[in-house]
Amino acid sequence: MPTNIIITDYQRVRQRTEELCRPLNIEDYVPQPVYFASPVKWHIAHTTWFFEEMILKKHLVNYQEFDSDFNFLFNSYYNTVGDRVLRAERGNLTRPTVEEVINYRKHVDSAMNSLLATNSNNEVLTLVELGLNHEQQHQELLIADLKYSFGHNPIFPVYDSKLITINQTNSSAEFVSIDEGVYEIGHQENTFSFDNELGVHKVYINKCKVCSGLVTNSDYIEFIESGGYSNFNYWLDEGWNWLSENNISSPLYWHKINGVWHQYTLAGFVKVEPNNIVTHVSYYEAAAYAQYKQMRLPTEFEWEVANTKFKWGDRWEWTNSAYLPYPNFKIAKGAVGEYNGKFMVNQMVLRGGSVATAKGHSRSTYRNFFHPHFQWQFTGIRLVK
Repeated sequence: MPTNIIITDYQRVRQRTEELCRPLNIEDYVPQPVYFASPVKWHIAHTTWFFEEMILKKHLVNYQEFDSDFNFLFNSYYNTVGDRVLRAERGNLTRPTVEEVINYRKHVDSAMNSLLATNSNNEVLTLVELGLNHEQQHQELLIADLKYSFGHNPIFPVYDSKLITINQTNSSAEFVSIDEGVYEIGHQENTFSFDNELGVHKVYINKCKVCSGLVTNSDYIEFIESGGYSNFNYWLDEGWNWLSENNISSPLYWHKINGVWHQYTLAGFVKVEPNNIVTHVSYYEAAAYAQYKQMRLPTEFEWEVANTKFKWGDRWEWTNSAYLPYPNFKIAKGAVGEYNGKFMVNQMVLRGGSVATAKGHSRSTYRNFFHPHFQWQFTGIRLVK
């Protein structure tokens, strides 16, 4: 990628993170109500740390590290780099202050601009592109984590409805046929992708029909009110145990008040709109709903083959595929090699994108992945028969 384009992209991506933080008060940057939802302050520091640790320390002559403690405080899971704060304790970091973290971002941005103006070798440009896509992933997580924090605040604060529009509906919902045959899977374009998308390979797919629309709130309410959460026949055994142990009876953020379903959204606490697409469901719930409808979820390969036949990007879509490496997948050397490969166990693949995904970030071969019990991401359900 040409240097002038990468500089423009760098500024655009970094500015979007700041834009997402603009509606917040200082107090909003720190809370961590649950171990998997990181504080806003940690996200904006960690994405900055990535550029400092992975790029500036190695490639900018005479670079002055902002603070030697930050490598320990804001490393996420890179064992190659060194020790770090436990994930569940990120909310304990009342210091450094938000102001110090913002100054850290300014320090690193200034150094990155200097580097990109003088050093445009391929290794630097490749790492910058990875860093920008990494920051876009954290922008999405920042929104989901912030919603979890606000959604468990008893006054249900309004974030900013203008930044994240969440009221998508289905324009149509019909089943489209996919012919049986052998198809090529994996990223083939001469554009950016993560390493878990590489390794183009062939898969055989049986004939099936994929719904062009996602499951709506009214569809899911029917499942709830027909006893879907009390009928073990619909649930995987592990899902049934999760449901029972955690007293789950609806999607995350849903509350039934005087017989009417309400939900917390980033625009505040509102009635559930029947025609909107259901979101914040776990894989267990998605699989149970599919079983209730006597259908199933698509495999990630069926999804990739069928993606041109439906609109996607409103919700991350659970697939029926475990997160595994493609043929010939290789883990890169060094810290970058820890990005995807070591997480390929006990997780399910999601495809598509969501309202929280940065524009242009996702693609038809993008493979997201989460543990099957998580509800806090903007997840949805597509059916196959």
